[in-house]
Amino acid sequence: MKRRVSVIGLGKLGLPMAVLFASKGFKVVGVDVDKRVVNAVNEGKCPVYEPGVAELLRKHKGYIVATDDYKFAVNNTDVSFIVVPTPSEEDGSFSLKYVEAAGREIGKNLKGKDGFHLVVLVSTVLPGGTEKLKQVLESSSGRRCGVDFGLCYSPEFIALGSVLKGLTKPDLVLIGESDPKSGELLSEIYRKTCENNPPIVRTNFWNAELGKILLNAYVTMKISFANTAAELCEKVPGGDVDVVSRILGLDSRIGEKYLAGGLAYGGPCFPRDNRAVARFAQAVGVRAKLPEATHEVNLYQSRRVVDLIKSRLGGLKGLRVAVLGLTYKPGTDVVEESSSIKIVEGLIEEGAAVSVYDPAGMENAKKVLGESVRYAPSLEDCLKGAELCILATPWDEFKKLKPEDFLRNMSRPALLDCWRLFKDSEFKRKLKYFAIGLGA
Repeated sequence: MKRRVSVIGLGKLGLPMAVLFASKGFKVVGVDVDKRVVNAVNEGKCPVYEPGVAELLRKHKGYIVATDDYKFAVNNTDVSFIVVPTPSEEDGSFSLKYVEAAGREIGKNLKGKDGFHLVVLVSTVLPGGTEKLKQVLESSSGRRCGVDFGLCYSPEFIALGSVLKGLTKPDLVLIGESDPKSGELLSEIYRKTCENNPPIVRTNFWNAELGKILLNAYVTMKISFANTAAELCEKVPGGDVDVVSRILGLDSRIGEKYLAGGLAYGGPCFPRDNRAVARFAQAVGVRAKLPEATHEVNLYQSRRVVDLIKSRLGGLKGLRVAVLGLTYKPGTDVVEESSSIKIVEGLIEEGAAVSVYDPAGMENAKKVLGESVRYAPSLEDCLKGAELCILATPWDEFKKLKPEDFLRNMSRPALLDCWRLFKDSEFKRKLKYFAIGLGA
């Protein structure tokens, strides 16, 4: 029999999880405090920007009902997934206020419910966070965890822009379990939703929590190392970070992923998770030199790009600059911690006149940049009259550009290619072309 699941929080991860469960035949109740989100989902309209989610929601709308009523959700499902924000505090730790609020509501409605109910915390927390949720559930329900209800910590390892792929074909499934029965129930669900038979690691809460944040911290360290390699390549004749990264990546001890060398990492997870590792280490008396150094290297990257432009083109005051790409990566509308945004801010401080264009992130960028830039309605309009174009986010739309697009629209065509999309093309011959990670 298919289990009935509730998903608490219908944001950029929660809603994709809900529609994926529905596509696999589960009956799904989605819970969100925002009635606009609830109404949109019930109408079959997708309130988040994430490839493939809108199509799945329309196709499997009959399997999902959205509500703001926890009682309905708990009473009509067997498993509740908590996918709510855990915002960063000023010291870098994660706030549990939304997790605990969800836990209290679930707990209150477990009081009068018959049968075993499994609660799964998906939101990223620091070690000790799931234990705090357990205490909230027990105190609000009057029941015992591991006996009357189960609790698991099971964070996802996904990237915005490819969430559905990350959910259906993960490298691993991680489960921190209160008891073997709970871990097995959750494993059964993942076996039905994952399409690649991934390894399932089952352990206690603490190992799972620490493993999640350390994995992300390691990836950020690898990205910062690759960005340092890119800067070194710029200083040697014929230097090419793609060649150097391939050399490194072919060694099985390293691997090729996250060695591109380009702009700083950003988004809602990597920067804060790396800072959180440093904070947790400090709290338990461990020196956290690696995550601290990684953070410092990452902060330096956007300023480095502005300085690179100054060294190649001279002063920036009055320079007309077109920036293509504002989101922290392609395939999403998220500009949080985006290196592109930080570069734009640096250009403005230097007196440049900046036009910007992004296929998905314009509205979110306006909330950050305000009236300090010109928001172009199209790629071509963004280029008009510019003396420099910065290709900052490697959207597919930008990969189709030809030298003529720049020559036709720009007044003095120069291109900074942050991801070396055109390094082996005629761009070098027809434009003033330079790139991150390439030597002169």
